[in-house]
Amino acid sequence: MNFNIAEKFISINGEGVLAGQLAVFIRFCGCNLECSYCDTRWANTMKPPVEVLDEHQIYRYIKETGIKNVTLTGGEPLIQEGISVLLEKLSSDKSLRVEIETNGSIPVVQFFSIENRPSFTIDYKLPGSGMEHEMYMLNFRHADMNDTVKFVVSDEADLAKAKQVIEKFELQGRTNIYISPVFGKIQPEALVDFLKENKLNNVNMQLQLHKIIWDPDKKGV
Repeated sequence: MNFNIAEKFISINGEGVLAGQLAVFIRFCGCNLECSYCDTRWANTMKPPVEVLDEHQIYRYIKETGIKNVTLTGGEPLIQEGISVLLEKLSSDKSLRVEIETNGSIPVVQFFSIENRPSFTIDYKLPGSGMEHEMYMLNFRHADMNDTVKFVVSDEADLAKAKQVIEKFELQGRTNIYISPVFGKIQPEALVDFLKENKLNNVNMQLQLHKIIWDPDKKGV
């Protein structure tokens, strides 16, 4: 299968359970959502310079880097035709640790039968994103400790909704939970205060390291 790749690079994971660790990133072109705060809008169409690679070329590139953490991102990886072929190829190599960043609108359980399946970082798009109506709610029933549910927060209303979702789907202790601020929209202190006030155990507040280390608009990091 051929895939349209917007960019591929080595950097550190900027967020999630492997934050700060080296990873090789494969960014796919195209997305089915239009979030208000999207920071990779340039990759959401086929307009950026596109490199067409098949699953064997992607795997070969990953192995040549010598990096074991692999992050598939976008755009939206799970709308790519034939993505299961690539996931099976990467999962067959048990020396790799594969994570997929997905926007929450695509069912992830369809990929759970893959042996040595990848982990999924599943966004719950809060009201501030403008895309909450697109969420596939069963994703938040299926996520386990191999996965992460991520909330990107724009304001106090988003924080309140994140708490509702965490409680409704009983996420605490069942999966990894991360809450992060929309860059430049809400102060990190507000997230910490919210966690304290609501005694949200097993919930992680995170900042996007790559936006702290480099210019927030820099590509390839």
